[in-house]
Amino acid sequence: MSMPAAVSAIYRYPVKGLSPEPLPHVALTVGQTLPGDRAFAIENGPIGFDPAEPKYFPKIRFLMLMRNERLAALRTRYEDSSHELTIARDGAELVRGNLATADGRAAIERFFAAEFADELRGPPRVLEGRGHSFSDVARKVVSIINLASVTALETMIGRPVDPLRFRANLYVTGWPAWGEFDLMDQTLAIGSARLKVVKRIVRCAATNVDPQTAARDMSIPETLQQNLGHADCGVYAEVIEAGDLAQGDAVRVEQAKLL
Repeated sequence: MSMPAAVSAIYRYPVKGLSPEPLPHVALTVGQTLPGDRAFAIENGPIGFDPAEPKYFPKIRFLMLMRNERLAALRTRYEDSSHELTIARDGAELVRGNLATADGRAAIERFFAAEFADELRGPPRVLEGRGHSFSDVARKVVSIINLASVTALETMIGRPVDPLRFRANLYVTGWPAWGEFDLMDQTLAIGSARLKVVKRIVRCAATNVDPQTAARDMSIPETLQQNLGHADCGVYAEVIEAGDLAQGDAVRVEQAKLL
């Protein structure tokens, strides 16, 4: 892929299913997600999660956009230094709590217990595991969306598609539409970091939810399936060499070394 490509935007999602946070730059560590990405989740009924030995659970065990689209109407902010999560809607603050304290977590849990009572299978609980990421996949990865593929999807649907529907960590410009699928097992050099593309992302019904209005107003997986024969959009990559990357950095596909 010879076209010049670049990082258009970087996002993390401190709480699974809640608001994205844009980042101007980020430091990546080998074998890890973006720092603080999906560090917390809201348990939807007891699952036996042990924060001392955190393990992967499928997303249906948490509040998440695939089934709980009203989450998209919430605007959240998490401050690393204070551990404080603030939740607002329509410009009005609804609740805030320090997720490092029992009282703070309880305040957030009471909010979700009241707001999502009809969608809960049990008492909601704020979960965190040291170094754990509540990703949709068990391996620790960085998710990447090719913005040209989103543009191609817009043509299929006949309407604008907000790229944030895909809740990616990195948004890349400069690749041809669906060119990300040609990068499997290849290494991307971004800033001083290196990432290996390891898996295509199969999209679910969460992408049907408008991240601005919380309306379930599209059928993106179905549209992909009808037009392309699959429901994939975007790729996962693993960090194989630590380093810093920033918005605007070039994305280069490294050529395999000849033996």
